[in-house]
Amino acid sequence: MRKPQLVFIIALAGGLAACGETSSLQVSDGTGPSPKLPEPNKTLIPTVNIAPAIGWPEGKKPVAAAGTQVAAFAEGLEHPRWLYVLPNGDVLVAETNAPPKPDDGTGIRGWVMGKVMGRAGAGVPSPNRITLLRDKDHDGVAETRTVFLENLNSPFGMTLVGNDLYVADTDRLLRFHYENGETAIKAQPIKVVDLPGGTLNHHWTKNVIASKDGSKLYVTVGSNSNVGENGMDQEEGRAAIWEVDRATGNHRIFASGIRNPNGLAWEPQSGALWTAVNERDEIGSDLVPDYITSVKDGGFYGWPYSYYGQHVDIRVEPQNPDLVAKAIAPDYAVGPHTASLGLTFAEGSKLPAPFTQGAFIGQHGSWNRKPHSGYKVIFVPFGAGKPTGQPVDVLTGFLNDEEKAMGRPVGVVIDQQGGLLVADDVGNKVWRVSAAQ
Repeated sequence: MRKPQLVFIIALAGGLAACGETSSLQVSDGTGPSPKLPEPNKTLIPTVNIAPAIGWPEGKKPVAAAGTQVAAFAEGLEHPRWLYVLPNGDVLVAETNAPPKPDDGTGIRGWVMGKVMGRAGAGVPSPNRITLLRDKDHDGVAETRTVFLENLNSPFGMTLVGNDLYVADTDRLLRFHYENGETAIKAQPIKVVDLPGGTLNHHWTKNVIASKDGSKLYVTVGSNSNVGENGMDQEEGRAAIWEVDRATGNHRIFASGIRNPNGLAWEPQSGALWTAVNERDEIGSDLVPDYITSVKDGGFYGWPYSYYGQHVDIRVEPQNPDLVAKAIAPDYAVGPHTASLGLTFAEGSKLPAPFTQGAFIGQHGSWNRKPHSGYKVIFVPFGAGKPTGQPVDVLTGFLNDEEKAMGRPVGVVIDQQGGLLVADDVGNKVWRVSAAQ
């Protein structure tokens, strides 16, 4: 047995206790338009610091920011990760998890990651459905719930254009006919385009958003590895945002070098497309900051050859200095290993200041940092289409005093009444943040 394998097994024999190095910076140091980027710290044993998923004890809930309050919009869901609000106010929630991907779990590293995901609450089978939640009396609690779509394949992103509802499964983009107010769709979908999937499918989530005129769809496709270790032949069409022609299904790479984009939203003042991105792991607790950024047509954002602009990642072989020279630095860092997934702007929000102009971000939380980072919802203030200051906490308290995860926030969206909805895939709830009464 090779020494690295033996070290992994010894480390894991103790129940996957926290191991590896420790952060020397604060999360705030890795936040903002110019984050601190220390030297990489690649250790023999990667930092493994898992917040075990335990769910919410009776009567417990997250802590809302001053001037706001939080309550459960819906409970008893099954791994809810992503949200979409229909024009009539109904809320769609994707109850979903990773598909089977046997080639992503091979070897010692795959085994390690399987244990990590299991303890973090991501080891359950995917429900493969979208559920409709309806709050008919607008009291902030969904009174009814129906199975809206089922027998999907790890669905995630959703968007509506006219009567066409688009759902991003892990391996294809689907179109369903939708009539306003209906609570279930039984008709078979039409496939718009295949998406990279397969038996490796490392980053499986696919999100979708429509252009303002409805003619184009933008789809996120995460990388098939951490930093290309599975071979760049496995990364074709990945680590990218696709632009799909809605009428024909033809697509092109709109932006590339984006390791794992998830949230997509149109910034209300500039009209620019923004995304929330998970950056790479295993070079220290302080590297690399996750980020939100505007997305430039044809832009290259570094992965896997460099991070945060043109900081070369020496682990990648062969190197590609020509691409590194083109790498665009993101607009705004949101902390290392925070797993920032959800992204929505405050347009339509009725939350009080300072939550009136800017972006809400759901941070799913770290496994590769000591101490933990993320596990909260933050707000980044914007002005003139750009971030203007430090983040403000919106929802905290997802970790208990023993650093166990009672919940993990994922998707965020503004509902029809101006509240902020937050999908919690460990707590199996959708939370609603509103102005304090």
